[in-house]
Amino acid sequence: MTAPTPIVTMIVPGRDIAAFAPAALDSLRAQTDQRWRAVLIDDGSVDDTRAVFAAAAAADDRFTVVRHDASIGLGAARNVGLGLVDTPFTGFLDADDELTPRALEHLIGTLERTGSDFAAGAYVRLRPAGDGYAAGRVQPWVAAATTPARLGTTLDAHPQAVSNIVAWSKVSRTEMWSALRFPEGVAYEDQVVAQTMYTRARAFDVLPEVVVRWRVRPDGTSITQSKAQLPVLRDYLAALRGGIRVLQEAGAHAAVTARLDLILAMDIAPLLEIAGTHPDPAYAAEVSAFLADLRALPEYADADPDPTLADALTW
Repeated sequence: MTAPTPIVTMIVPGRDIAAFAPAALDSLRAQTDQRWRAVLIDDGSVDDTRAVFAAAAAADDRFTVVRHDASIGLGAARNVGLGLVDTPFTGFLDADDELTPRALEHLIGTLERTGSDFAAGAYVRLRPAGDGYAAGRVQPWVAAATTPARLGTTLDAHPQAVSNIVAWSKVSRTEMWSALRFPEGVAYEDQVVAQTMYTRARAFDVLPEVVVRWRVRPDGTSITQSKAQLPVLRDYLAALRGGIRVLQEAGAHAAVTARLDLILAMDIAPLLEIAGTHPDPAYAAEVSAFLADLRALPEYADADPDPTLADALTW
């Protein structure tokens, strides 16, 4: 059977993810909308990732493999993939995550109906459970961004959308990327990009359907599980500051307030807990400086900090 003409390119980067990549690739093959091609980017792996990607491409010409002998980082790898897109739509899937079967059907189908610049869906965590993994529920901040469905909306109409900051929950029109690329050489590279997409879009769609299962690795090696490392913390705080700055420069003050509410509710307490026992005093100093930056924002007066953090927020 001849495969349908691709209309979306999925950029699938990964490094040392041979144990997880087969499930990610299977989730692409299982899509109810088969109008896809995929750029598989092996970012300097030393395990069998290269072989997994090569086998996929040998069996299915919708897969294209790019291999880096040394890692260039997730942001740079995604940018390499963006340079190879030749379809009307672009999406991302990290090679240790999984699409739900109707993900592309929901995202692309909605864009075809509305003409919006991008569509964003909900996602859940895929946590270790026994010998495998189990999907959790949609977290409140994800639901606030994606529920109920809003088609052809804007940041002014739906400022809570900025809570959905990950690259892999979205499919966009490829022209959005003509003047947009991921920061390179840093972690948390998708936060500033996501906020830029919200501020530049003429209109976007948000969908309550779960489109991605985001894997939490049992060995704790993913970036989101590494915030106790000082360099990772610095990248993380820089990304948070950068995302807020993008929203401020666009005059999206309600979105800044929504972002502050989430940061105060979700990010501060874990960082303070780590800072309280971290052996390097620079860690607590970085967190303290970040809190001071938040308090200095004009939108902070409209934010809703967790009352249990009242003392911490006056550092």
